[in-house]
Amino acid sequence: MLLVAGALIALGVTLGHAALRPPPPRLTQHDIDAAVAHTLETKPLPSPAMRAYKAVRSSIVRVRTDKGSGSGVVIVGRGVIVTSLHVLKGASSVQVLFETGLESAARIVSTRPENDVAVLQAERIPDDLKAATLRSATKLVEGESVIAVGFPYGIGPSVSSGVVSGLRRQFASADGTRTLRNLIQFDAAANPGSSGGPLLNGSGEVIGIVTAILAPGDRGAFAGIAFAVPIELAAAAAGVPPF
Repeated sequence: MLLVAGALIALGVTLGHAALRPPPPRLTQHDIDAAVAHTLETKPLPSPAMRAYKAVRSSIVRVRTDKGSGSGVVIVGRGVIVTSLHVLKGASSVQVLFETGLESAARIVSTRPENDVAVLQAERIPDDLKAATLRSATKLVEGESVIAVGFPYGIGPSVSSGVVSGLRRQFASADGTRTLRNLIQFDAAANPGSSGGPLLNGSGEVIGIVTAILAPGDRGAFAGIAFAVPIELAAAAAGVPPF
């Protein structure tokens, strides 16, 4: 009985002490807004371009030939790479450089001249090579954010961001032999060497392959107008089913 009585007294003291403590402060919307603002000030969120690049960076390759260089992107994990056909013009050998530093010879497995697209197969690939995620370009709208990744002038991989400037554009091919149709016009910076690199949406999904820039005069530099082949057309050259 004494033990029971002692326990009840101890419980009563504990409950009494708890009752005397002030209740925890109630959070207001102002408190929540202030906490969120403080977090954003001290830990800035990554930009859309940063997130998109991180999602695709291991799939970007530099394409080098005995005639020049360009860019490419892995769309099938076994080393299938899409690039621009004009990057390979006149080349007798092709090399691809992966993010890991591995360089491999590559062979052309298919082309689509009407879309300025070529598909390469790398002879060697890094361990755990991941393909980029593809996303249909059919629902793109003007003003939507896009990111271009590639090797302009052989420098890179370089990231630039902009918006979709127009859809279903036409543009003469680099060699002037045909008109490329149904192109995505965008204003993210692109320059010689960017061709073949991916055009990404904000989630880092490939929506197109950079194919051309409008360069007034003979400067050959970016003037704010670039074009990409919708990924549906580029992926079809590799036998990737419609999506």
